[in-house]
Amino acid sequence: MTPSHFRELDVWQKSMDLAASVYSLTSAFPRDERFGLSSQMQRSAVSIPSNIAEGNARATTRDYARFVSQACGSAAELQTQPLLSKALGFAIEPDISEALERCETVSKMLRRLHQALIEKLEPRSLVPGPRSR
Repeated sequence: MTPSHFRELDVWQKSMDLAASVYSLTSAFPRDERFGLSSQMQRSAVSIPSNIAEGNARATTRDYARFVSQACGSAAELQTQPLLSKALGFAIEPDISEALERCETVSKMLRRLHQALIEKLEPRSLVPGPRSR
C-alpha cells in the first residue's frame, strides 16, 4: 500500500513543495510579522511533511494514521492562514490562490492516505459475513 520510505510518497513530496512555497510567500510579509502570522504559517507548512515522515517511520499503522491525521490538521490551519494574510493586506490574490490550491491538493492526498490507513486497520468486507446468534 505505501512505499517503504516517506520520501517516495507523492504526498510528502508535494507537502515539501508546499512548505517551500509558504516560505517564499511569507518572505514578502511585513518585517513585524516575522514572529506572528508569518511564523505560524511556516510552522503549519513544515508540520505537514514532518508528520508524514514521522508517521511513516512508526512501527504501527495506528501510529501512522494518527500522524497523518495531525498533518491533516496542519493543512486545515494552513488553508485558513493565507486568507487572513490576504485580509490583512500582507499578500496578493494570485499568491494566495496558488497557496490555497497547493494546500487543497495536499489535503486531499492526506485524506486519501488517512482513509487507506484506517481501512487497513478496520477492513470492510463488501460481502456481509455470517451473523453470530
